[in-house]
Amino acid sequence: MSEKITFTPISYTGWDALSHLLAEVERFKVKKILIVTDPFLKDIGLTNQVSEPLESAGYTVDIYTDVVPEPPLAIGEKLVSYTREHAFDMVIGVGGGSALDLSKLAGVIASHEGNVADYLNLTGSKQITHKGLPTILIPTTSGTGSEVTNISVLSLETTKDVVTHDYLLADVAIVDPALTVSLPSKVTAATGVDALTHAVEAYISKNASPVSDALALQAIRLISNSIRTAVSNGEDKQARTDMSYGSYLAGLAFFNAGVAGVHALAYPLGGQFHIAHGDSNAVLLPYVMGYIRKSCEKRMKDIYEAMGFSSSNLSQEEASYKCVAELKRLVEDVGIPSTLQGFEIPESALESLTEDATKQKRILARSPLELGEKEIAAIYRAAFDGEIVE
Repeated sequence: MSEKITFTPISYTGWDALSHLLAEVERFKVKKILIVTDPFLKDIGLTNQVSEPLESAGYTVDIYTDVVPEPPLAIGEKLVSYTREHAFDMVIGVGGGSALDLSKLAGVIASHEGNVADYLNLTGSKQITHKGLPTILIPTTSGTGSEVTNISVLSLETTKDVVTHDYLLADVAIVDPALTVSLPSKVTAATGVDALTHAVEAYISKNASPVSDALALQAIRLISNSIRTAVSNGEDKQARTDMSYGSYLAGLAFFNAGVAGVHALAYPLGGQFHIAHGDSNAVLLPYVMGYIRKSCEKRMKDIYEAMGFSSSNLSQEEASYKCVAELKRLVEDVGIPSTLQGFEIPESALESLTEDATKQKRILARSPLELGEKEIAAIYRAAFDGEIVE
């Protein structure tokens, strides 16, 4: 059976990739540009690297900074309304996953009728029918892969939902590791493990293919061998470059193969306790992988090898155990709490977390081991107690 493999139409990657911005903007024959960015990036002047060349070339540029981590639906609605009211010709997203996800919404939903809520995956009643404004996405973290995916994630009252369609794909992605050098170590760690999770879950996904496998394994190699250095020394050019490429490849891998149990259980953590998405994935990664280990031992052996370890004298079972242990060690090494208690999640919340996670059926369907309410509850309990459950 043939498989659809989708990529963002144009991508520029590597050091100084941002130099291609002006030529790409000129190609779309636009005049009025909306830049959506994190307020911190505007404050430190990083956004100027995008806005100033455009203004010097004669474009009208509006910088929009009402962006918050794990953006709630209301923030998305506000941005879409702003985009409609000011009749922009193009949207450029600059920042982490939140800024990029919101930029995709602005570019597409602003040209459709109704509210963002009407297009949510779980509860929406409307369908995206046409391409919106041309969109350029420029990540300043190495983590979300949002620049090459067709999904925008929004926080609801206790969980998360998404807007997803191929029309949300950026027209251009510019992935320049130089823009990540100023990223704080804590954010480098969280976004880096987020990218690693994308690659790991894509590789064990029921929808994996030879193409997504190749992308995922190379992403795992790059990230697992550079993340510790990137966290401890953010100015290390090679580490930042490898993390940037790894995040990009992981984004392509999970866009084509999907993510699964880790993300399904991470969404309620973000929704109920506003824990950053990368941290939510990181704390759950070893516990989900430990629980589903028996369903994908061969693939976990491959992951273990991609992380730089030899398994020539190990059985698949032995290598899969070691893989789980190394994933847990990596999370701890980059300074992320390794239990739910480390994030001050109360034991009383495990039931509501389980209830919300079971609703993520679109994501759970990709897990190599079926995860129902009983299994999800056991994983949350393991993550709370800090004990890997087999």
